Amino acid sequence: MTQPTASPTLDTLFKRNLARQPDALALVDPPNKPRITGQPPKRLTFAQADRMISSLAAHFIESGLPSNSVIAVQLPNTIEFALTVLAAYRAGLVVAVLPLLWRQSELTMALNRTAARAIVTSGKIDGVIYSDLAMNAAAEAFSIRHVCGFGSDLPEGMASLDNAIFRESPTTRAVIQDGRKAALISFDVTADGFRPVPRAHLGLIAGGLSMSLESDVPQGATILSAFSPMSFAGLASSLAIWLLSGGTLVLHHPFDDEVLEQQITEQSCDTLIAPAQLALRLDELDLAARMPSLRNVIGLWRTPEQVGSSAGWSAQQATLTDVYLFGEAGLFGARRIAEDGSPALIKPGPHGAPRDLPGSSIAGDILVTPRGTLGLRGPMVPVAAYAPPPPPSDSLIASPPRDYVDTDYAARLDRVTGAVHITAPPSGVMAVGGYRFLAQDLQEWARRLGQGALLTALPDRISGHRLAGRALDNAR
Repeated sequence: MTQPTASPTLDTLFKRNLARQPDALALVDPPNKPRITGQPPKRLTFAQADRMISSLAAHFIESGLPSNSVIAVQLPNTIEFALTVLAAYRAGLVVAVLPLLWRQSELTMALNRTAARAIVTSGKIDGVIYSDLAMNAAAEAFSIRHVCGFGSDLPEGMASLDNAIFRESPTTRAVIQDGRKAALISFDVTADGFRPVPRAHLGLIAGGLSMSLESDVPQGATILSAFSPMSFAGLASSLAIWLLSGGTLVLHHPFDDEVLEQQITEQSCDTLIAPAQLALRLDELDLAARMPSLRNVIGLWRTPEQVGSSAGWSAQQATLTDVYLFGEAGLFGARRIAEDGSPALIKPGPHGAPRDLPGSSIAGDILVTPRGTLGLRGPMVPVAAYAPPPPPSDSLIASPPRDYVDTDYAARLDRVTGAVHITAPPSGVMAVGGYRFLAQDLQEWARRLGQGALLTALPDRISGHRLAGRALDNAR
C-alpha cells in the first residue's frame, strides 16, 4: 500500500527552492540595519541561508528543546527573523510571534499562556534594549529554559546566536515534515479577552497562497516586505509568499520612506507588500514615476471597514490588491480591476484565488452571520481557536460545532449589488496600528493616571484609533 504524500511545510518549500536554484539571491537585509540593530546588513543566497538555518536548528536541538515545544520570537524585519523561523521548523518546533511593542507584562503573559521553552530576541531594536525585556519576562515564566539573542552587549545568561549561525554542526533530528503539524502561535484580542491563536503550516501556506494568486505574484519575483512579521498576516505575506514564488525577499523594517525607495530602486523590486495606507500614500506621490520597476502592490488593511471609502488607485503599471485583515482570525484579498481604481466588490460565499477567474481554487468563504457580523471559513481560518463556549443545555446530544469564525466586524448586504459592506470594527475592542486591546483596559489605565486625568481612543483614518488624553496639569 502506498503512503499518502505529506503536505508541505515552510521548510519543505525552502528546500525545494534550494534544490532548484542554490546560488540565487534569497534574502536581503535593509541597508539601515546598523541603525535598527547595530549589525551590518546581509545578503544571502539559498545555499548560504540553508547553512545558517541548519546551524541554528542544531543550536536549538543541542540546547535541549524537545520536538513540538514552543519557541517565542521577538525580532525586527531583518534576515535573522526569517532564519530563526525556518530553523525552528527544521528542528520541529512551534513559533510564537511576539509583537515588538509588547513589554514585560505582555511578554510574560504570552510566555505563560503558551508554555514556551525558549525566547529569541535582539539586543537592541531602534534603541530599545529588548534583551533586558526578554530576560525579565523569562524570569517570570516557569517554562522558559533557554534565552538567546542576536547582536552585541547581550546580558549575562543570554546565549548569542551570532556565533551559532556560522558554526557548522552535525547535530540533526528526525522531523516529520507534515503541513498539518502546528507551526505558529499568534495573539489576538477579542471581546472575550487575550487569545493565543495556533495554526498549522497548511494555514500559513493557505494565507500566503491566497494573497499570491489574487495579486498574481510571478515566479521568481523580487518582493519587498515592509509589514511587521509578528503576526499571521505578517508571516504569510512575507515568508510564505516568498517561498511560494521562489524569488528574492527584500526586508524593510517599518518605516523609512527614503530607505524604502532606495531598496525598491536598487533591487528592482517588482512586488511591494506594505500597509495599505502607506501604499495609497505612495500612489499620491507618483509611485509610477519614482518606482518604475513595481508591478504588484499588496496593501494590508488592519482596518478593513475603511477599504470601501478609500481613495482610488491611479498607478497604471502596478496593480493594487487590497488584503482585508481580521485580527488573527483570517484574511482575504481583492485585486482592484475597475478603471477608476476603486476597491473591488466583495460578494458573500466561497471565493477563489484569483477572485475574477472562473473555476479557480477556493481560498475561503465569506458570510454574514445572524448577528449581522462578518464570518470567515477556509483552510487558513483556525475555527477551534475562536470557538465560543458551548451554551448550557439539558440535552444529552451535543450541538454541532460552529464551522466558521465570527470576526465581530459589523457587516451588511447591499440590496442592489449583493456585495458585503463592512461597517464597523468589533465593539469594545480598540485598534492602534496593528495592536488591539479592550476598551475596558483603556479605562483601567486611565484610572491609574491619577485624579483629573483623561485617556481615550479617538477614531483615526490611518491606524484605526489613536490615544488622546490630558492631565490635571497639562504643563507637566
